[in-house]
Amino acid sequence: MRVNKKYSCLPAEEKGIHIINIRAIEDIGYDQHESTLLNSLSKNPDADCKYGLYFRDGKRKVDYILVYHYKKSSAGKTLSRRAQQNDASVRSSKQDQPLPGKGVQLEMGESEPHMDYHEDDKRFRREEYEGNLVEAGLELERDEDTKIHGIGFVKIHAPWNVLCREAEFLKLKMPTKKMYQINQTHGLLKKINSVIQKITEPIQPKVAEHKPQTVKRLSYPFSREKQHLFDLSDKDSFFDSKTRSTIVYEILKRTTCTKAKYSMGITSLLANGVYSAAYPLHDGDYEGENVEPNDRKLLCEEWASYGVFYKYQPIDLVRKYFGEKIGLYFAWLGVYTQMLIPASIVGIIVFLYGCATVDENIPSMEMCDQRNNITMCPLCDKTCSYWKMSSACATARASHLFDNPATVFFSVFMALWAATFMEHWKRKQMRLNYRWDLTGFEEEEDHPRAEYEAKVLEKSLRKEHKHKETDKEKLTWKDRFPAYLTNFVGIIFMVGLTFAIVFGVIIYRISTAAALAISSTPSGRSSVRVTVTATAVIINLVVIIILDEVYGCIARWLTQIEVPKTDKNFEERLIFKAFLLKFVNAYTPIFYVAFFKGRFVGRPGDYVYIFHSFRMEECAPGGCLMELCIQLSIIMLGKQLIQNNLFEIGIPKMKKFIRYLKLKRRRSLDHEEHMKKKQRYEVDYNLEPFAGLTPEYMEMIIQFGFVTLFVASFPLAPLFALLNNIIEIRLDAKKFVTELRRPVAVRAKDIGIWYNILRGIGKLAVIINAFVISFTSDFIPRLVYLYMYSENGTMHGFVNHTLSSFNVSDFQAGTAPNDPLDLGYEVQICRYKDYREPPWSENKYDISKDFWAVLAARLAFVIVFQNLVMFMSEFVDWIIPDIPKDISQQIHKEKVLMVEVFMREEQGKLQMLETWKDKDKKKGENCNNHSPRLSRSRSGSLSSCHSYPLDV
Repeated sequence: MRVNKKYSCLPAEEKGIHIINIRAIEDIGYDQHESTLLNSLSKNPDADCKYGLYFRDGKRKVDYILVYHYKKSSAGKTLSRRAQQNDASVRSSKQDQPLPGKGVQLEMGESEPHMDYHEDDKRFRREEYEGNLVEAGLELERDEDTKIHGIGFVKIHAPWNVLCREAEFLKLKMPTKKMYQINQTHGLLKKINSVIQKITEPIQPKVAEHKPQTVKRLSYPFSREKQHLFDLSDKDSFFDSKTRSTIVYEILKRTTCTKAKYSMGITSLLANGVYSAAYPLHDGDYEGENVEPNDRKLLCEEWASYGVFYKYQPIDLVRKYFGEKIGLYFAWLGVYTQMLIPASIVGIIVFLYGCATVDENIPSMEMCDQRNNITMCPLCDKTCSYWKMSSACATARASHLFDNPATVFFSVFMALWAATFMEHWKRKQMRLNYRWDLTGFEEEEDHPRAEYEAKVLEKSLRKEHKHKETDKEKLTWKDRFPAYLTNFVGIIFMVGLTFAIVFGVIIYRISTAAALAISSTPSGRSSVRVTVTATAVIINLVVIIILDEVYGCIARWLTQIEVPKTDKNFEERLIFKAFLLKFVNAYTPIFYVAFFKGRFVGRPGDYVYIFHSFRMEECAPGGCLMELCIQLSIIMLGKQLIQNNLFEIGIPKMKKFIRYLKLKRRRSLDHEEHMKKKQRYEVDYNLEPFAGLTPEYMEMIIQFGFVTLFVASFPLAPLFALLNNIIEIRLDAKKFVTELRRPVAVRAKDIGIWYNILRGIGKLAVIINAFVISFTSDFIPRLVYLYMYSENGTMHGFVNHTLSSFNVSDFQAGTAPNDPLDLGYEVQICRYKDYREPPWSENKYDISKDFWAVLAARLAFVIVFQNLVMFMSEFVDWIIPDIPKDISQQIHKEKVLMVEVFMREEQGKLQMLETWKDKDKKKGENCNNHSPRLSRSRSGSLSSCHSYPLDV
């Protein structure tokens, strides 16, 4: 038996019925008048309510949906029992209106078999909670006659008086009747703006909200006492769907259910399975024939489509539909993507400069010149033989593409770019705050989380049991100390696990390089470095992707056991932990190659060993910068392609396909339900729930690190980030519009803790790039050689200067090559990359003076570069104001206009009072001039004279 129950009062013409069971009443043959009413209701209810967007009366809009699981009653109910049940419900409807939920208790109690304790408990909680919602002023309507087996829906509508009351409580700024002119540019700037508008017109979205406005409505926090200030000509559209759902959600959060030993809001009810979901509805369908125009359809056409990738985003429409918090995310992502365009252009120029000058690079030419006949020492013990430096020619030439003087300029440019990006975003954020009426918005303390309240209740019950007295309790650091200790140990363990995995990959690289060196083919020996590097980076990439998902879950669990008080505290702590773990996970392999590989190798005859026979890795003769570039590019591109795009596309599609198969199986069981068109809330229930913006921000922040932290080794990083973000914007937009349930709109005036993380990465990027240029690349050794050691002021002889000599007779026993004649001649002196004394020196193999000169130059460069770039960044920060001048003028103008409106209103009130006082005096004089007979009843006359209404 399917039942459609209404908790709220129906419109005036339907007041006679509170609970309706159409099928049962039809079966027992109810009287003609009421059956006519019922038939009129059941004629085409889905069309009247626009398939779930409105209540059954077709007038009240559905603002929010609560979903719950229930067990359908058995099919073996007799007709007399159904008749008895409906007689009881009709009798109750003709009496005074019962409390919401009482009729339902009667009907369910009589019609349904005895369920288990948990189901009864959940039903009782729902009944009490929904009754409390009705007492708070909301109107509810229940629907269990759906296509989804065992799922019930509670539709919630907020009437006008509730919307006004809550808007006043939340201090929502609403547009008033007063309109004012926005200051326009004049002269040359006006002409430039008009030209830019004409040029960019093809890439502007065809959305009304995106068009430049010349006038703006003055906004003021809504007040029921000052409703005359607002334009209430159309009350249905005064509060849009986003605002209505926000208001309802605030009521749901603070409404409690006390039957379950402790107070519960909607978040706790969802966590305990009393309700399975709670969400606002989408505005309608976004595709198909005969679809009515709505904001969702417009967003799908002008925003969530790959065909409009070249257009600007309709940010105002995104904010109108999803709220300020999501609007700010997409606005930030758009600004970041735009700022990547100049960075990409400069990066391409730097790369092309390296390509153009590779044939003029003297060090790489010397390495490739076979006439130099430089014999290098073996790369491993015994199995590896001597090798020619010219065999590393390709690596040396490729290194110059990224290790050239232009990369130093590019590092300085990117540091200034990061500072400019942050300032540009702050200014854009202020413009959005002005446009979205958030200039005076201050976030208030949120409601305590359900888990926090439960923990506090548990603590107070323990204290009451011990001391027989209760005060208002709260969680202290002592209560949270075990959680803090677990967090500390857990994070240290996860960081150690990441280091251990990187160490394991190092062992793999060393052992694989030794194995490939034994290869009998010359081509196999020549490609050892590339093969080992590429395979090791792929292993690192797979491990990073897996650990990213694991660390995300662990960060959430560690935050949950801390029991933060509010949702904002929970989100900030979660972001910090997740960012810390994912940052270490993504960048540890890159840090190893940049700053540790080849630093602790030792020298021939005295190598540093990890294990008994595994030597520490060495850098190639051209340096480790090329290997760093390979590592960075594969990890960055792999993460973006696999984790950000394939996962975001593939996993939702897979989940959607699984849901489709389940629904198809259910439909085959119930052909009648399959033939009905789904209601809007049923369609939205099958969508994925919104999981927050943290994953979206996180992937962009990690990408921002790839773009800025090691940009000296990979100038093309901004270009690949730009290409990824062009896809990412439309991918995220499509996900929000078509794949996810509509999230609750949240007001926010900034991007929160993410801004501080971005600033921190920008500062760290300056330091890391200074060390990359100084210690990883050969930029400083070349400068030192050019100005201190070069005989003719050129780079000729640089390669020979960086190589030290070793006498092969000084090898330790058992470490010399097994085949010393592999090159076809006997080797007596081999070369290795280091600054050490030659074997014929008194202090042979000791560190030479050249090493200390280069080290001093490197440290000096780090200090100068870091302080210079930091100063320039701070100068950019200081010289660009956070608030644009025109926006500060408009904000000031709004304040002045608001004061004028209230002053004019006060003057009008005073004039009305003075006019009424004058009338009162004249009326009193007329009453005093009356006859004596009237004067005897003076009190009555005077009272009648003064009895006109006074309504200010």
